[in-house]
Amino acid sequence: MLVISTSLRSHSNSEFLTEKMTEGIREAGHEVETISLKGKNLKFCTGCLVCQKTQKCVLNDDAVWIAEKVKMADTLVFSTPIYYYGLSGQMKTLLDRMNPLYPSDYQFRNVYLLTVAAEDESSTPERTVSGLQGWIDCFPKARLAGTLFCGGLNDAGEAAENSDIQEKAYQFGKAII
Repeated sequence: MLVISTSLRSHSNSEFLTEKMTEGIREAGHEVETISLKGKNLKFCTGCLVCQKTQKCVLNDDAVWIAEKVKMADTLVFSTPIYYYGLSGQMKTLLDRMNPLYPSDYQFRNVYLLTVAAEDESSTPERTVSGLQGWIDCFPKARLAGTLFCGGLNDAGEAAENSDIQEKAYQFGKAII
């Protein structure tokens, strides 16, 4: 399994809950690799579409090797803070840069999403889930297999003080197949 944490904030709630979820994944007996986008160099897709012919991006940055990891993963798990009721900018940039995978023999089938936000309404993650679903729809062999929303977390470190939310993230990880 490949877990991609898209939070750039130090000591973020989504990063903390990603770690709890990853503990659950390991407890369930799965091998897991985690990539954090913090400190990564991700350029914006230019839309040149050269990658559709070559399966290689013309831009040389961290998205190139991350795409290769995504291609080879059996299961993908994305973790993101919700920004203005949508995907974080860095997650959207990464998804855009996965263009070389469309014509490839990608391995992933199940995709999961952990979202974290200050807002706690049940509708809060809808546009974030929809944004990821739009990406998944471009990969006919893949499906959105599950989501977890952890709301009501604003200040960095709040998740570390909330055992109920930690348990939700851990159990979500244990349930990932």
